[in-house]
Order: sequence, then C-alpha cells, then structure tokens
Amino acid sequence: MIPSPIQIDETGCLDNVRFISSPNSDDRPVGCAINLLVIHNISLPPDEFGGEGVVELFTNKLDPGAHPYYQTLHGLKVSAHFFIRRNGEIIQFVPCGKRAWHAGESCWRGRTRCNDFSIGVELEGSDATPFTGMQYATLIALTQALQAAYPITDIAGHSDISAGRKTDPGPCFDWERYRAALSAAS
Repeated sequence: MIPSPIQIDETGCLDNVRFISSPNSDDRPVGCAINLLVIHNISLPPDEFGGEGVVELFTNKLDPGAHPYYQTLHGLKVSAHFFIRRNGEIIQFVPCGKRAWHAGESCWRGRTRCNDFSIGVELEGSDATPFTGMQYATLIALTQALQAAYPITDIAGHSDISAGRKTDPGPCFDWERYRAALSAAS
C-alpha cells in the first residue's frame, strides 16, 4: 500500500494518496516554520480497526448514535494531516501548509500551540495493540518525504507534547524500531 515514491507537491499534498478534505483546519501563523512531526494513534470505536469512524470524525460526520463512545466525541472538531491505516494506506485530510487540529493544548521545547508548527500523523491503532509492519514502513517513507519538504528537526509523540493529558502513540509504538529504520533509510 505504500505509494512509491512518496512525494509532497507544492500545495503540501501527497501524490497518489486519497485526499479527504477536513473542515477542521485553518491557516498557520505567517512565517511559522513546520519543524515538528507529531505521532498519534486513533481507532473508532476504540480498539476496532478498519471502519470509517476516524474519517467521519475528521470530517464532522460522526453519528453520535452509531456507538456509545461516539457520544463523548459529539461536537469535537479535530483533524490530522495524515492517517495511516493498519494496511499502510495513507489518507490525507489537511494540506501540510495548513494547520490541522491534532495537538490541542500542547507544548514542545518551551513553545506552546504545537499545531502552529507541526504536522500530525495518526496511526490506526491503540495504546494496547502493536502497530503493523506496513504502518511502520509507510510512516518511515512519509517521514522521509516530510523531512525532505520541510525543516523538521523534531519528532515526538502526542504524549510528549501533551504530557499527562494524552498517552498516544502509546506503549505499543516501537520508537527504537522506527528511529533505527528511519536512520538506516537515510
């Protein structure tokens, strides 16, 4: 499922991936460099994979009556730039030049409002389920493309920028595997 090669065009979109526009984005502050990549996990309903819940959440079409958990998300307006499914498929929701609403209240290296200067990547998963080899391969290829297009100097988990409030990408995300494969690929 990994698009080969992954390239970001001048509009901040990936070539050859499905783009579903999210209304939950806006302009970044003028002159704000994109230098942080934030890795998340998400599954809707929780711990269930393959459905359209995440797409519906990011496009404000999630039916609060479709699952009891969805009632807790009613009215929530969030998005991410990218969503990587368990099979490695990438869906893009927000062009990289725009600010996606993925980080919420956040701080990284003394800077608040991480949405201003970051790109958010959601992995289909949970804190309790290991991620797939295809997800790691896609994430590595996507990370390389993002680093080639933007001055990304840091990569963090949502839990790193929202400590005490968020736990993702969770204990099942293998940072050592990701960083070693990313290093070997460069």
